[in-house]
Amino acid sequence: MRHDVRGNVTHNCSRTKQEVVRERLLKMFTFSLTFVRHGETQYNREKLLQGQGVDTLLSETGVDQAEAAGQYLKDIAFTKVFVSNLQRAVQTAEIILRNNTHCSGMEMVLEPLLRERGFGVAEGRHKEYLKNMANAAGQSCRDYTPPGGETLDQVKLRFKKFLKALFKQMMDEHLSSGPAASSGASASGVVAQGTAAVASDTPPRCSADDGLQGVLVHTLVVSHGAYIRVAIWHLVEDLNCALPAGAKMQQVFSPCPNTGISRFILTLSESESGPVLSAARCVFTNRKDHLENLTDGQ
Repeated sequence: MRHDVRGNVTHNCSRTKQEVVRERLLKMFTFSLTFVRHGETQYNREKLLQGQGVDTLLSETGVDQAEAAGQYLKDIAFTKVFVSNLQRAVQTAEIILRNNTHCSGMEMVLEPLLRERGFGVAEGRHKEYLKNMANAAGQSCRDYTPPGGETLDQVKLRFKKFLKALFKQMMDEHLSSGPAASSGASASGVVAQGTAAVASDTPPRCSADDGLQGVLVHTLVVSHGAYIRVAIWHLVEDLNCALPAGAKMQQVFSPCPNTGISRFILTLSESESGPVLSAARCVFTNRKDHLENLTDGQ
């Protein structure tokens, strides 16, 4: 309290800077977002476009790739798993979860917003068919939209809708858990394996839990190559996601291999209009270390 000019007692309603900062921190929430592309299908092997109209299961190699990805990610306690409702993604997610130490039997959310880009009349045809159509239209293959297909902006809009719903769910479910959970002040739920910073001239070996130290909540998304590429582009270019030191843009935006893994650390804050992204960091993209021992891996 304080006294006014007449000597009366008044209450000091102003908050200190530290109190304001603390209040803001209590309304922030950090979580990890890990993307995995589905394993190989026979269509992938034959370089045929699948899109949304061709819905096939994994090839034998694709199953092996999914098993390898599952083993690689087995010690990460995913709290939410969102999966494209196309068979190749669902089968990949099932295998990953079956291998997971913490998540075996977890129910995954089948999300149509995570489906592959629609390629219209080019679906079921060889990639050269799409390339020839793009050349005839004077466009790059990536930017060209075949008749009946989705534009890149339409795919991005689907991802933005997914992010908006995900952000709201994350804040609704976890913000009330207290300051430790909101700020991600502990590494509970993640098995750390030699990732603490130490003085060494030897570059650290890539680990499955890279970027997860101090983060409590981990979300897994299993989707498709073209979709994930658009998602990464949106996170980096539109949402100003920070990239790893020394990262080359060509690698960041390169095509994702089957069961390639990408990870982002996202921090949300509360606003009058709902949750907003206040910070984003890319840990890695298109990692395929888990495929090294597969004779037919790609």
